[in-house]
Amino acid sequence: MTYEQITLFSLIGLVLVGLLWGKWRYDLVAFTALIAGVALGAIPVHDAFSGFGHEATIIVALVLIISAGLMRSGAVDLITRVVVDSSRSLGMHIAIFGTFGGILSAFMNNVAALALLMPVDIQAAKQAGRPPARSLMPLSFATILGGMATLIGTPPNIIIASYRNEALGAPFSMFDFAPVGIAIAIVGMIFIATIGWRLIPVRKNTENTMEELLAIEDYIAELIVDEKSNAIGQKVRELDDIVDDNDCTILGLIRRGERLAGRARREVIKNKDILIIQGTPEALGKLSGALKLKLQGKAGQVANLSSDMKLSEVVVTRDSPLVGRSANQVQMLRISGVSMIGLSRMGKIMRERVRRTPLKAGDILLLLGTEQDVNELAVRLEFLPLDARPLNITRHEKAWGAIAMFAGAIALAVAGILPLPISLAMVAIGLVLFDILPIREIYKSVEWPVIVLLGSMIPLGAALESSGGTAIIAHWLAGITLGLPGWAAISIILIATMTLSDVLNNTATAVIAAPIAIELARALNASPDPFLMAVAVGASCAFLTPIGHKNNLLILGPGGYKFGDYWRMGLPLEIIVVIVAVPSILFFWPL
Repeated sequence: MTYEQITLFSLIGLVLVGLLWGKWRYDLVAFTALIAGVALGAIPVHDAFSGFGHEATIIVALVLIISAGLMRSGAVDLITRVVVDSSRSLGMHIAIFGTFGGILSAFMNNVAALALLMPVDIQAAKQAGRPPARSLMPLSFATILGGMATLIGTPPNIIIASYRNEALGAPFSMFDFAPVGIAIAIVGMIFIATIGWRLIPVRKNTENTMEELLAIEDYIAELIVDEKSNAIGQKVRELDDIVDDNDCTILGLIRRGERLAGRARREVIKNKDILIIQGTPEALGKLSGALKLKLQGKAGQVANLSSDMKLSEVVVTRDSPLVGRSANQVQMLRISGVSMIGLSRMGKIMRERVRRTPLKAGDILLLLGTEQDVNELAVRLEFLPLDARPLNITRHEKAWGAIAMFAGAIALAVAGILPLPISLAMVAIGLVLFDILPIREIYKSVEWPVIVLLGSMIPLGAALESSGGTAIIAHWLAGITLGLPGWAAISIILIATMTLSDVLNNTATAVIAAPIAIELARALNASPDPFLMAVAVGASCAFLTPIGHKNNLLILGPGGYKFGDYWRMGLPLEIIVVIVAVPSILFFWPL
């Protein structure tokens, strides 16, 4: 072996040890290895940072941005109401949601399928009061499995089909992958939904702990019924089910500026009525989307929303000029462009209108306005801002527009009109232009440690290939498979491809392993198709690490996982894949 090959094999080995050890952050480990490779001369200087402009890195960043936009637009709430039921057991949720994700990923890129469903799953976890880590990894694995069923579901299938066209004169068709892919997906999904999710380690999340320590009682808020609301024509008591599903409580009804007696449960709701609702900021946002209710700006008027606005929580201090006065009595509050949406007073129910209730020291206000306006107002009125949790405005009226942009981008990519990164970039631009996601949120929504990890590992893998390191692996593999029966050779190429995919990018693995598969088939005087199918399956099934597949990288940050968490469910799943794939390949693609 050459100096460069020895250096790169050593660096990749050290990276895997460092990542599995978990003492240092994964992005620091990968970036240190990249710089060491350049300093030692194993990686060309001009390629040092090529990974940060690589298509895979750009796709991951854009997918995270689009996920944030789908959440801000209310598209996630729409899907959640249709697909998610928080009363289901975790196993049933994973089975239903994973199957849905698997089917979706068969007809669109599995990265895009996860991008659409990941924020929905996080929202469902919050509703059910469980860590997102329990279900995000099963969802990622399910979308990877489902993507193997069609040509367009996963990049390795496209590469293998293209390579077959070059080597044999005809590509695989759209559904040639389906018999083997569906068999693997069904058995794999059964394992994930019954046993696999129980193997995922769940550690205490410090951010969630902080939220619990600073937990605030539900707010009392007034939501306006406008002409498009689903509540019009229904009695107040008829809304109990949908209100309960969104973790809120109806406390009363206001008509023509006056609160009706009791909770007015028998009253039929009319246009311009105001419902008095109790709930958390998130719950109020979900209910307003479900019933198409509007936030109140000035008294009795619908608030004018923009993407720059956010919900902020502030505490009324003892020295605040608001003490003893209501929101309607404070001129500065009215002219600042900031609206008081809700009021929390140690869980007590207010009998007066929210905006007419005299405020006390210790009251917590839910304010709507731009960050700058709220901060300026906090200084003037001596509020104490609470920055423990982000409370962004959900733009429910933008939901279908965001969904249409995302679906259009996927359609353009599937049809081959535009590359996936370009079509996703158009969606990110559209989210800003159509006032769905402010520019500042674009940078906040990207998991930068994940980007550094991916951008650092790609040049290492590319250098290993260009230096001939992967060719050494190929020759070694060819040597041990010659003379073995067909099923054994297919098993070895499958396991080797799967192992390589866990370390390198799955796209690079498919490119490296495809010619090896053809050579093995020729040496055994067998059909190359079963060997190519084995490479397609092995390149896609990267379940041991977060770096082998973009989907595993996407969930790394949101799930709070460590590098060594993936193999616990991934190793038995890869064993199951081998057990199912080999006989399936031989049955549908005989030697």
